[in-house]
Amino acid sequence: MTSYFRPIIRTGSPRSKNSIFLAETKYWISEAEEMKVGETAKLISINDVPDWWKNRWLKKRSDILGMEFGFPKLMGILNVTPDSFSDGGQHVKLDAALNQAKFMEENGVDIIDIGGESTRPGALTVPILEEIKRIEPVIKGIAARSKIPISIDTRKAEVASAARRAGASMVNDVSGFTFDPNLLLYCSKYKLPVCVMHMQGSPENMQNDPKYENILIEVFDFLENQIKMLVEAGISKDHIIADVGIGFGKNLGHNLTLIKNISLFHGLGVPLLLGVSRKSIISNVSKVEKLTDRVHGSISIAIGALGQGVQLFRVHDVAETKQAFDLWVAVNFGE
Repeated sequence: MTSYFRPIIRTGSPRSKNSIFLAETKYWISEAEEMKVGETAKLISINDVPDWWKNRWLKKRSDILGMEFGFPKLMGILNVTPDSFSDGGQHVKLDAALNQAKFMEENGVDIIDIGGESTRPGALTVPILEEIKRIEPVIKGIAARSKIPISIDTRKAEVASAARRAGASMVNDVSGFTFDPNLLLYCSKYKLPVCVMHMQGSPENMQNDPKYENILIEVFDFLENQIKMLVEAGISKDHIIADVGIGFGKNLGHNLTLIKNISLFHGLGVPLLLGVSRKSIISNVSKVEKLTDRVHGSISIAIGALGQGVQLFRVHDVAETKQAFDLWVAVNFGE
């Protein structure tokens, strides 16, 4: 039966003599959790992990769009939609969107992710021309005055094409390249870095009683298969980021399990992105209903994932998250 290995990530000292470093960072690993479908997980020594699996942990994650993943990076969320779950309608007007982008850049964001189609639970698909109409002027405006990398949050090749021409340089596909087969071909043709995410179902139905036999292994296998597909299509593995898709076809238990065990996904051999900012998992646990009051919960989860070596975080509250991360890095990696 196939084994999966979740590295137990640690920082600081004293460090075990038989430990290895995660992706040439200051995180280290001396033990792992071995998982098999239908069996109880067990703790094992790093010496008992197969070399090919350890090599995925050891390999340095390549820089993407100038982002070096030895320290955490922030992807700022900029939704130019009327109906996104947290900030829908706030940045529909061009000036408001450009001002928000400027604010995020001034407060330490590393990349801005622009979306013109809400993918909240129950959201309907937006027509291609409408999505382009929303994102194109914003990307052009940001690119005209800044060198900040821009990612386009879309499932559609035609939208990605318009975004690239306007100044975007990365594609973030919440469908994991299952919605539009032409998007994979487009990203390969233009050598665009991509983020591949796991989602069960579609935004319209993804929260209608999602089910898994083993959430960790099923999400891992999906992402590994999609990464293989992307590489076979001509996209370098060094240009791929993976996202477990918190809140996309998962209930509260699924989401908590993924977050608790997110270090498993270092076994994919690519940088990991976590997007949990202001999501319903926070209100489901803490009973905080007001979306803008979910910043504390968002940062709490992010800090936990940072401790497991996650490299990229998609957030609304850039300044607050950066402050928390700066302190965490100083305490755990400071000399």
